[in-house]
Amino acid sequence: MGKNRFHEGSGPSQRQLRVAELIRRTLAEVLARGDVHDPELNAMSITVGEVRTSPDLKIATAYVLPLGGRGQEDVLKLLARNKSELRRAVSKKLALKFAPDLRFQLDETFDRMDDTRRMLDQDDVRRDTDA
Repeated sequence: MGKNRFHEGSGPSQRQLRVAELIRRTLAEVLARGDVHDPELNAMSITVGEVRTSPDLKIATAYVLPLGGRGQEDVLKLLARNKSELRRAVSKKLALKFAPDLRFQLDETFDRMDDTRRMLDQDDVRRDTDA
């Protein structure tokens, strides 16, 4: 089985991207519907911003953020505590040979967007970008 001639190994394959997006949607659905048997987790509103998978699709890292950004450490603990139930819910929805091992990290893209907005609002930067 040869390498895809269009894939140079720099970045995720189309399959990785497709599976990651399916996992992201499924996790978001499961969390939004409160399908997990954990009242603490169900009480939180969690955004799943992105999922990245390993090349073999055995590990999926979900980048999450609680609504409003508060309780970030709690969210990671609650998701870790319910990892096996979330993994089962994802594997039931997706027709994969193996259910990926789920990992959770805080999604920091929102913080970076705020930093960028603040930077663009500075007078000297605005003067440069208006030219």
